[in-house]
Amino acid sequence: MSALIAGEEMDFNRLKELLEVTDGNLASHLKALAKETYIEVKKSFIGRKPNTKYLATRAGKKAFRDHLDALEAIIKEQTGRG
Repeated sequence: MSALIAGEEMDFNRLKELLEVTDGNLASHLKALAKETYIEVKKSFIGRKPNTKYLATRAGKKAFRDHLDALEAIIKEQTGRG
């Protein structure tokens, strides 16, 4: 999710390369994110070759911010700065 937060859409191969994960692992995570409507999936063809791109949705960006806020609260609590 963090790779898509900047607002850029990325295709499967770029995400795989960036995250250094296997096809199966990435596909599983992308499927879960799409199911929660945290990402938008855009399928097209480049010539005869299929291409799938992914983009964070508004709901996905909000969920990501909420997640970061929760992590920050835990860190503050653990370090006594909260």
